[in-house]
Amino acid sequence: MPDNKDELINTVICCRKVSFEVKIRCGGHSYEGTSYISNDESLPFVLIDMMNLNRVSVDLESELSWVEGGATLGQTYYSISESSHVHGFSAGSCPTVGIGGHVAGGGFGLLSRKYGLAADNVVDALLIDADGRLLDREAMGEEVFWAIRGGGGGIWGAVYAWKIRLLKVPEKVTCFIVSRPGSKRDVMKLIDKWQHVAPKLQDEFYLSAFLGAGLPQAKSIGISATFKGFFLGPKVEVVSILKRVFPELQILEQDCEEMSWIESILYFSGLENGSSVLNLKDRFLQNKNYFKAKSDYVRTPISRNGINNAIDILEKEPKGYVILDPYGGVMEKISNDSIAFPHRKGNLYTIQYLVEWTEESNVRSEEYIDWIRGFYDAMTPYVSFNPRAAYVNYMDFDLGVMEFLNSSVIVDDAVEMARVWGEKYFLKNYDRLVRAKTLIDPLNVFRNQQGIPPMSTSYGKAQI
Repeated sequence: MPDNKDELINTVICCRKVSFEVKIRCGGHSYEGTSYISNDESLPFVLIDMMNLNRVSVDLESELSWVEGGATLGQTYYSISESSHVHGFSAGSCPTVGIGGHVAGGGFGLLSRKYGLAADNVVDALLIDADGRLLDREAMGEEVFWAIRGGGGGIWGAVYAWKIRLLKVPEKVTCFIVSRPGSKRDVMKLIDKWQHVAPKLQDEFYLSAFLGAGLPQAKSIGISATFKGFFLGPKVEVVSILKRVFPELQILEQDCEEMSWIESILYFSGLENGSSVLNLKDRFLQNKNYFKAKSDYVRTPISRNGINNAIDILEKEPKGYVILDPYGGVMEKISNDSIAFPHRKGNLYTIQYLVEWTEESNVRSEEYIDWIRGFYDAMTPYVSFNPRAAYVNYMDFDLGVMEFLNSSVIVDDAVEMARVWGEKYFLKNYDRLVRAKTLIDPLNVFRNQQGIPPMSTSYGKAQI
């Protein structure tokens, strides 16, 4: 647990000298545990926990901030709000997520339709490579700087700090969370209308949908849709907009709350009732459970029959649900290769499939995992294809893993093995990421089961 930059550098150098596998943990939110589980249980590894490197410095004159790699999103948001009531940052809504891995995978959130991803708003970084060198943007080069923004976490080196762009927000924003339980037909029609409306709303408006049989008010009905709205403006505009484009949602002024940007972070944080903005700085959630997640991108509206099929599957498992996050807005205007994250123009929304449980039985766990895999398979006709795209921050080992992580294999073979999942996460950016990996980490010191392998170099072979 290094306390400063020099300790982090020395830790990396020490790990190299004794040939220990290196794991970097920022927030510990990897969906597949890649930040704290060894690639090979028979080999020793070192976990570098970044949690003490959590300082955030804000410069309002330049509208920039340096954020150390171990800070959580909540700590980052809180520090920004302490300096300004009219600045924010575009990233996710879970406050305990570490900024290091979040930015490294892209980082979608409430402001992304207006300002892009977290990674789109990084202007510099300090990266410690496998040789212990501290590299800023100029020193690492534009190809590596491109790769660390959206190319996946924990595989390029240890990011000591990110320099981020502060983003203008109004003094008051509007938020709402409304549940709309009903018959299967009624809920299907709401989701169908949502998918035609949400991606086309003005950039300042984010409207997501949650669908499940275990959501609020669903138990007496069977299925429910919950809609979460965030708008950079007053609630009277929210009601006016939705009355015009989505009257079926029946949003009223009393459904909406006006608040500061930092209060909106708390509103959508999922923290317990009674929490204050101070609790955004807490690193740990009190409630623990098990979960499995998968992801998809939707490029054409799903048919009503497809939505009905999804509802049928959800009705069979109350512990499962989906989150539908709208794209569009500025996400439509940023090029697919601006940074390593490629999912831009033409994507209407993402689907995140989730199932959560508390039972410790392996048998029950397998049943839940089988259910979500079956759900994912059933959605194949309705989502992106060639390849079927996925979001690297919702890491999913079902897409494939490197089988020989700690043996020396021909690197060219590894590049093709990793293409199986690499092109799902990164589309046409995969080969460029391989080249960047070869530049910064040719021996593949920083690696995980779904990492980017380097090409063959003068070193001949690398650890895979």
